[in-house]
Amino acid sequence: MTILIAGAGVGGLTLALSLHERGIPCRVFEQAVEVRPLGVGINTLPHAIKELADLGLLPALDATGIRTHELIYVNRFGQEVWREKRGMHAGHAMPQFSIHRGNLQRVIWEAAKARMPEALRVGHRLAGFEQDADGITATFVDRTGTVVATERGDALVAADGIHSAARAILHPEDPGIRWQGIMMWRGAIEWPPFLDGDSMIIAGDMTEKIVLYPIGRGSEGRRLTNWVVCIKTGDGSVPPPNREDWSRVGTLDAILPTVRRFNLPQLDLEALVRATPEFYEYPMCDRDPLAWWTQGRVTLLGDAAHPMYPVGSNGASQAILDARFLAARLGEMDAPSALAFYEAERLAKTAEIVRLNRMGGPERVVDEVSARAPNGFARLEDVISHEELAAIAGGYAVTAGFAKV
Repeated sequence: MTILIAGAGVGGLTLALSLHERGIPCRVFEQAVEVRPLGVGINTLPHAIKELADLGLLPALDATGIRTHELIYVNRFGQEVWREKRGMHAGHAMPQFSIHRGNLQRVIWEAAKARMPEALRVGHRLAGFEQDADGITATFVDRTGTVVATERGDALVAADGIHSAARAILHPEDPGIRWQGIMMWRGAIEWPPFLDGDSMIIAGDMTEKIVLYPIGRGSEGRRLTNWVVCIKTGDGSVPPPNREDWSRVGTLDAILPTVRRFNLPQLDLEALVRATPEFYEYPMCDRDPLAWWTQGRVTLLGDAAHPMYPVGSNGASQAILDARFLAARLGEMDAPSALAFYEAERLAKTAEIVRLNRMGGPERVVDEVSARAPNGFARLEDVISHEELAAIAGGYAVTAGFAKV
């Protein structure tokens, strides 16, 4: 059995390492001509970190990321709404990591280069595929559209992201990117630690939200601090910005009015944003859940299958879980059966997370409080009960598969 993998992101590379672990040959095709540490901060949950630890990657993650201690939700006035320990501090067997997305990808890429260098191809974008009774043939092109490879395998796994070429081929009727009008501005800078130096803050509501967390150790006791400003700029009735505008350099004029409406005693938010040399603007997008991912010997994985809003720390985590589950099935049965089994297990679970994330996911704890007490509160219990807050946060953890047993 040989598996073709389109995309060398977190999901595709995790699948490659997992297949290699089982002695199953594979080849990875990445459209970029160089794998560079792009993006800003993400969080990866304990059940996904366990899978990476089983691949021997925990020391490398520790060398670049932060083991998250706790998550604190506050309103725009800095009043605490909900606080919970995370990772091993909450009793999980594995940590939660706050980490630069590019560094997470780099850790997995470097492991793949060390263990299976002959399997990695860059400058190869999936252009099409054809199946027959015995296998699948995939065609790859370079940036100019020139065919650079025609590869034969037993299955093709498309882990080629939210703009997946395979998804477009399998689902030409798919309505495309979905956007509810929320724009994000994301940056990172070395900054003095806030709280204990290993904690996250999420403040505001679905109209204006601030997310803060460290993603790495900086110089002179500082932390590489990731910040996100989210602003609902429309109702989603207009299409999202063009793809080429998804990572535009942001401007202070666009976000300072929102930043100034927040009062967070933990740090000087405006000073943090102003000090960041360069930050980027993205629309918060996802796609509607699909009725199916798999057609014979081809399937989708990660953001190609279930792109979701970046709330609840689930994008990379679910891609890792996809990859590990699929690799295990490919080690037990023929390729078409394994792909079908994988879809049956993973599709409904991830579709529910996509839907929950559209409604705010666990961040609904601050959304609810803001809606009921837009000017703040004297006593939180007069606004919302502890049991209601626990049901929102705990219910999401159960759905996403990382609730502590």
